[in-house]
Amino acid sequence: MLTPDPLTEAVRNRVPLAGADVIDAHAHVGPYSRFFIPDPSADAMVRLMDRCGVRRAVLSSCLAIELDTAAGNAATAAAVRSHPDRLAGYLTLNPHQSPEAEVARWADDPGFIGIKLHPSLHEYPVPGPAYGPAWEFAAATGRPVLSHTWTGSAYDDPAMLAAVAERHPDVTILLGHAGALPAGFDTVIELARRHQNLYLEICGSYFTSRALERMVGELGAHRVIYGSDFPFIDLRYSLGRVLFADLPLADRITVLGGAFAALLPPRP
Repeated sequence: MLTPDPLTEAVRNRVPLAGADVIDAHAHVGPYSRFFIPDPSADAMVRLMDRCGVRRAVLSSCLAIELDTAAGNAATAAAVRSHPDRLAGYLTLNPHQSPEAEVARWADDPGFIGIKLHPSLHEYPVPGPAYGPAWEFAAATGRPVLSHTWTGSAYDDPAMLAAVAERHPDVTILLGHAGALPAGFDTVIELARRHQNLYLEICGSYFTSRALERMVGELGAHRVIYGSDFPFIDLRYSLGRVLFADLPLADRITVLGGAFAALLPPRP
């Protein structure tokens, strides 16, 4: 049985979390074409963050990752401007939709603190040359790159990101969903052990507290990044997998925000 601590007691008392600076490194905003989201607005996201005790979320718009990167990045920027102290953005780059132009358009916008790639939706392999602007921009600015991953994918299997990490050792790469499938969790742990610029981001429908415990035990909490994928996945469920993991309080606090905060360039 877990010893009560400030994180678990906040849940039991039905109050927002206290004692941890929670940063959600993987969120989305806006309507999605593949399923219905009752209220995908930035205002709704911040209301839920308030209820849960999440200080900040880093998001990309659903429009950006799927249908229209230029309009979607503008939607991301608008969401961040509406709540600048609570939300930050990923600049989504799609290899089929002028990634160089998007970098030029948004490079100086402080609301974008990282890059988002979704090779599975882009239907383009992540080591391909058309993603070059993403790696160049990240190397020049120190901003992390969050890429969707899926074990066995022809576009973003974690081993493909490891090949990119080897080519670009100066770029911080977050493996979104940590490979997504339990069958790949041992592999992503080993890849992150070999490549110090790879970090495991843990949102996903198949993820459990036990998987988190293995990752932290093998790599250390500073290599594991909390993300929820909300509103695709319930923020409360995603938090619970970390809050009630059988890990020391300090490790859970690091996963919930400390590890990601250490990767971010200073805010202007």
